[in-house]
Amino acid sequence: MPEYVKLIYGEKTYELPIVVGSEGEKAIDISTLRQTTGLITLDPGFGNTGSCVSSITFMNGEKGILRYRGIPVEQLAEHSIFTETTYLLINGVLPTRKQLNAFSILLNDNSLIHEDMQSFFQSFPRASHPMGILSSMVTALRSFYPEIKIFEEEINLTVTRLLSKIRTLAAMSYKISRGHKVVYPRPDLSYGANFLNMMFDNPVKPYQIDEDLVKALNVFWILHADHEQNCSTSTVRMVGSGRVNLYAAISAGVAALWGPLHGGANQAVIEMLTKIREEDGGNVNRAVERAKDKNDPFRLMGFGHRVYKTYDPRARIMKRTCDLVLEKLNITDPLLDIAKNLEAVVLKDSYFIEHNLYPNVDFYSGIVLRALGIPTNMFTVMFAIGRLPGWIAQWKESVDDPDWRLSRPRQIYAGPPSLNYVPVDERQ
Repeated sequence: MPEYVKLIYGEKTYELPIVVGSEGEKAIDISTLRQTTGLITLDPGFGNTGSCVSSITFMNGEKGILRYRGIPVEQLAEHSIFTETTYLLINGVLPTRKQLNAFSILLNDNSLIHEDMQSFFQSFPRASHPMGILSSMVTALRSFYPEIKIFEEEINLTVTRLLSKIRTLAAMSYKISRGHKVVYPRPDLSYGANFLNMMFDNPVKPYQIDEDLVKALNVFWILHADHEQNCSTSTVRMVGSGRVNLYAAISAGVAALWGPLHGGANQAVIEMLTKIREEDGGNVNRAVERAKDKNDPFRLMGFGHRVYKTYDPRARIMKRTCDLVLEKLNITDPLLDIAKNLEAVVLKDSYFIEHNLYPNVDFYSGIVLRALGIPTNMFTVMFAIGRLPGWIAQWKESVDDPDWRLSRPRQIYAGPPSLNYVPVDERQ
């Protein structure tokens, strides 16, 4: 029997249907609320508002659960590779060996970008942030590789092009920013190995592929591949609702991811550790006390999460990866030492325990990326590469939705009431 919520407004009672998800979560369907009552809801930050019905990602912040297409992220991080998880998110099922091989070959076949695009990079000022460059270059891709929305295989080709070329664009921007010669993708390397090689190979010191580091990069990307209706994903869906091309929607997602409260959080972790080193001499106890002082603007980045009210499930996996990478590379880095000391202090502090402020995935991923040699200003770009499959899957799901509507939130107006125009010479 259908469930309803009763809303009493004035002398009338309205019944609003309850929508139940496959995991038992419930929502009040208010799609006819304004039409029937003249009312709208007000929910700044949309923390209580569902914008869509999706079959891609399930997360439960109270229980620390994250699943892609029903599969726990823990299993994917341990057993899968990024390209396989990408296929899962976009197509809804895990690929067969034949399908995975064909997908990998297609990614390699489309990894080169048009040579004329290199001139675009040269036009950006040297101080330009890589995320601004990436957002612009993704938009520019459409001029070189127009979409054709006739057959499903041609849509898949557009998707594959974007997935493959974005890592080439990212590596190329890094090389050009340093004045180094661009390294082209190799058909004999996997997705992750190709990226690391394009980033770090040079004629003086050829890059040696280490499969353990490739695995660490795969884990990083898998953990960031999708995360329900976050800021950037919601942006992709909203921009996409205007039926713009895929490149434009993804470019908007890149821009939304840029901020320090979203995709820039892992970069903010390293910047915070640097600040602790420079201002406090590496004294993490003082930093912790400052973070607990409500009158002090200092905040510990990489702790707590908007959705997770317990330990971020991705953080547990990223911590193991972090420990393995640091042991493997045997790196001496004062910032990494500060990070480990900070983690140890916070995990024992009653204030952080009571407030569920545990290290999140950004805390450990920032350390891993630094250990891999990724420059700090490239951290958010790395996040964007990982989140791309989720953005594409969400865009595709919304495009295929028979109940699609152009996104158009409402507002409550709080400005001046109706005023008459006053000619300029009569104004006091």
